[in-house]
Amino acid sequence: MSLPVRDYYQALSDRVGRTLADRDLSHKILIQVGSATCEHAAGSQAVADEFARHIRASGRKDIVIHRTGCTGRCSREPIVGVKVAGQLPVKYDRVNRDLVHRIFTEHIQGGAPVMKHLLDHSAEVLPEREFLFCEGSRCERPGPSLRERFVALLAERGVEPQRVQVAAASCFGACSLAGGAPATYVLARPEKVLYRLTCEEDLTALLEEHALAGRVVDRLKAEEEPIAMEFLDRYGDVAFFNRQSRIALRNAGVVDPESLDEYVTLDGFKALATVLERRDPEWVINELAKARLRGRGGGGFLTSTKWTLARKQEDTTRFIICNGDEGDPGAFMDRSMLESDPFNIVEGMIIGGFAIGAQKGFFYIRAEYPLAIKRIQQAMDICRANGLLGKDIMGSGFDFDLEIRLGAGAFVCGEETALIRSIEGERGQPKVRPPYPTERGLWGHPTVINNVETFANLSAILRYSGEWYARIGTEKSGGTKVFALAGKVRHTGLVEVPLGTSLSRVVNEIGGGVSGGKQLKAIQTGGPAGGFIPAAMQGMAVDFEPLQKAGSIMGSGGMIVLSEDDCMVDIAKFYMAFSQEESCGKCTPCREGTTRILEILERITQGKGELADLDKLERLSRLCQRTSLCGLGRAAPNPVLSSLKHFREEFLAHIQDKHCPAKKCVALIRYEINPEKCIGCTICDRNCPVECITGARKEAHVIDQAACIKCGNCFDVCKFAAIDRV
Repeated sequence: MSLPVRDYYQALSDRVGRTLADRDLSHKILIQVGSATCEHAAGSQAVADEFARHIRASGRKDIVIHRTGCTGRCSREPIVGVKVAGQLPVKYDRVNRDLVHRIFTEHIQGGAPVMKHLLDHSAEVLPEREFLFCEGSRCERPGPSLRERFVALLAERGVEPQRVQVAAASCFGACSLAGGAPATYVLARPEKVLYRLTCEEDLTALLEEHALAGRVVDRLKAEEEPIAMEFLDRYGDVAFFNRQSRIALRNAGVVDPESLDEYVTLDGFKALATVLERRDPEWVINELAKARLRGRGGGGFLTSTKWTLARKQEDTTRFIICNGDEGDPGAFMDRSMLESDPFNIVEGMIIGGFAIGAQKGFFYIRAEYPLAIKRIQQAMDICRANGLLGKDIMGSGFDFDLEIRLGAGAFVCGEETALIRSIEGERGQPKVRPPYPTERGLWGHPTVINNVETFANLSAILRYSGEWYARIGTEKSGGTKVFALAGKVRHTGLVEVPLGTSLSRVVNEIGGGVSGGKQLKAIQTGGPAGGFIPAAMQGMAVDFEPLQKAGSIMGSGGMIVLSEDDCMVDIAKFYMAFSQEESCGKCTPCREGTTRILEILERITQGKGELADLDKLERLSRLCQRTSLCGLGRAAPNPVLSSLKHFREEFLAHIQDKHCPAKKCVALIRYEINPEKCIGCTICDRNCPVECITGARKEAHVIDQAACIKCGNCFDVCKFAAIDRV
């Protein structure tokens, strides 16, 4: 970097280095406690307060409570990480005040981790070292994997698994280092060494020198450290994280979201400094083109193409907008990134502003995200105070500023033209396109809109190169995608995987499979406008085109797992009710189409459907898809069409047999008492709100079907399984 940007960034880094040296963080025990919305709801603040009391009582000065953002491990919060210099990091799940006492006394003071409370750790003791083998698509080899061979060699030498742990990991993002023979990358911890193995001899050297003798094998070390390796070293040895490749989420759950110093230590704003030093917007856009970065908001439009269209406009008053109006039920990817890594999003916005020639940018964040709003505002204020935002950024002569605008929770404002109208103070309704916002957007000027996740990837792409990023994804789509994994799955939370990863790997390997020992029925992607992928197709790759071909969409990243207990007709009705409620009403196909579709689905779930309704559903859905004004109306029928395509037999059961196979549609359920099992305890009678159960004590009871309201109370309270739900 040439003057003055190079000096400006160096001065910032030096100041940060002195600050952290004064705090001496590198020699202290770090207790990491989450501080995002989800952790607060799980009780993380009480956990942090309890640790603080223990520290004060002990009088120790070498322990620091480190506030972080959300790790995305929703089903196990509050999560606490303990990092001791020279040891493998560990994480505890579902921590409460009683567990805080054990962690502090047994682990922090006694040096022995509380093993049975470690996150997903089944061993009795922590291993001395770990070897994580990359099993990304470009590290695959014919025949047995090197990881399997390494495990076999360790067993042959009598090495106990408690001493050396071997695990599979997702793509490290090290493919750009490869040259010549195919390579498999291995991360060794706690030494934090990345190895590149190309043959059996390399594997033997890794075993003899590092695994057994504890010596780093210098000749096998990779030339540089990719970003994914940094992530894996931060999160510990949990399979939920090892199988991910975190780029957009690389700092989430690691960095203090309100500390500029910590962000800079992780090379924060280094990408911006490089961009401003080069003074070449075309270089930025070309790197995004090489990266094949597609918009992560759902449409999948190439980011480089969109930015080029805006930059070529003659109007030099331009705007850039970060869409944080996350409205999909169960989705919280944007919220997590805004709360956990706000400086990264701000840096991405500044880079985008420079690339398209914008002078002003806007964060459009839904008002229901108060912590995200607070932290983005803090990040902007801190950046202005440090010359990273506003006039003459980093001494480069580039002027750019940011402002927050709040959304009121209208789902339709996720559509870019409706979002623009909302910022302008108008009712959030979509406009006919063209012209597109890149030609005439906010207040009639060229405008680029991308979602939070798109901006979260920019600094990594420009640090490691577009070619590096492209090698992680597929031929058409570079990089990774973040999903909010929810529903009937064991491990819910935020998951970031390379595009092209199979649905099965996300659900079964990262998510731990369907909860409760049930069978997988379907996977729904793309939020309320997405479709259902049946279990038989779970091997398909997660990418824009395959999902669209299957009748679903990528969307912003919702992924709902459905089990055998879910009724596909009822779920389709739920999503259609959401879309109908959120329709702005501007165009007739969406306003009336979603209403009529919902009415038909309601009839079917009430046992009043007819076979002709199936044809009506299909025709209305196709019409809505073809003629609606915006993406909401065009995508709203996806759940209906995909469920009709893959689960038509359930619709027929509801219509012809007046029966719900999943026993979810109340109108089609009957509760019957089995006289052979009923002992006449009267508990069902006493809990029936309409007194429709009769029978003497110690005699079999009977349900009056005409009076039964099908509330299910009798089924829930019966201790003898004498009531059948049919």
